[in-house]
Amino acid sequence: SWNNYDDNVRMQTRVVKMRALTCSGCVNSGKNVLQKISGVSSADVSLEQAQATIQYDATTTNASQFKDAIKEAGFEVINQ
Repeated sequence: SWNNYDDNVRMQTRVVKMRALTCSGCVNSGKNVLQKISGVSSADVSLEQAQATIQYDATTTNASQFKDAIKEAGFEVINQ
């Protein structure tokens, strides 16, 4: 259906490399701050890979909001 098509076009995935992830508490903090952003449907933060994988609605939010939220939580974003 067209509704499904629209959802697929709007939904995107972004991987953001991060610094200063040192423990599982950091992972939870990073995940929580990203999931609070309107338009984010899921956020997965990996300690081992030092990155966040974010699924989001591109009509509602964007990468600069993710980076700002990550910085506010006390982590560094590695420019890609």
